[in-house]
Amino acid sequence: MDRPHSPGFLSLVGEAKKVVDEIDIEGYKKLLASREPHLLIDVREDNEYAAAHAAGAMHLGRGIIERDIEHLVPDKHAKLVLYCGGGYRSALASESLQKMGYRNVISLDGGWGAYQQSGLPIE
Repeated sequence: MDRPHSPGFLSLVGEAKKVVDEIDIEGYKKLLASREPHLLIDVREDNEYAAAHAAGAMHLGRGIIERDIEHLVPDKHAKLVLYCGGGYRSALASESLQKMGYRNVISLDGGWGAYQQSGLPIE
């Protein structure tokens, strides 16, 4: 069972959401339909990703994304859509990537929960 988020965590997320771009699941479906090139990145923990994830998603957990992103995605103008369980960790990761110079990072609001309900393919 999920534990409630702490006030400090929610404060960090609130600040990140002020400076990152977000897209909801309907917006993401439109992005897919447009065939605009992008990478979907799952920032959840290894066990969450292993249990199930969005079809075709790259896995770069929140704990390592800053360390590994430049090796895996050197183009800082690439469109990156990040998701986590509900959109909190992805907002934090998006903020970090922006600070690293990535200019086209989007956090999926609603995260995995919204993705699962959307009918989009799952692996």
